[in-house]
Amino acid sequence: MDAKSTTKTKRKSKIPQISPGDTVKVSFKVKEANRERVQTLSGLVVRARKGASGGNFTVRRVTSGIGVEHTFPFASPALEKVEVVRHGKVRRAKLYYIRRLSAREARLKERREEMAEKALALETAGVEGEIEEPAAEQVAEEEVEEVKKAE
Repeated sequence: MDAKSTTKTKRKSKIPQISPGDTVKVSFKVKEANRERVQTLSGLVVRARKGASGGNFTVRRVTSGIGVEHTFPFASPALEKVEVVRHGKVRRAKLYYIRRLSAREARLKERREEMAEKALALETAGVEGEIEEPAAEQVAEEEVEEVKKAE
C-alpha cells in the first residue's frame, strides 16, 4: 500500500472538464469575519494540473492593469461552481507567457467545437437546417466592450 492510494481525493463531479486557454467563471465561498459569501472570478485558465491530491487549476484576470492569479484545488469544498464561458485555441499546456503580454496581445482565438457539436446533435436527431452563427456586428460589439473593460 502506497501513500498515493491512501490520500487520493476525488474531483468534484459538478466541475466541467477545463483546459488551459479556457475562459471560466469560478464561484467560490469567501469567509469574512463571522459571515460567508460567494464571490465570482472570471478569467483565463493559465494551467490545469492533475495529481494524487485531486489536482488544481490557476485562473488569471487582469483588472485595472494589474494581473491577479488564483489557484483553486479541484476537490476544494470552497468551490461552488465552475462555468466555462469559451474555449481558447492554444498549443501549450502552461500559458505562463500570457503574463508578459498586454491585454490585446493576450487574446486567444476561440475553438469552434460548439458548432461541430450542434451539427452532430442536429444530424443525429434527423433535423435538417442551417446552424446559426453569431452576426458579425454582434461579435464586433462584444470585442469593443472587452477592449473598453481591459483599458
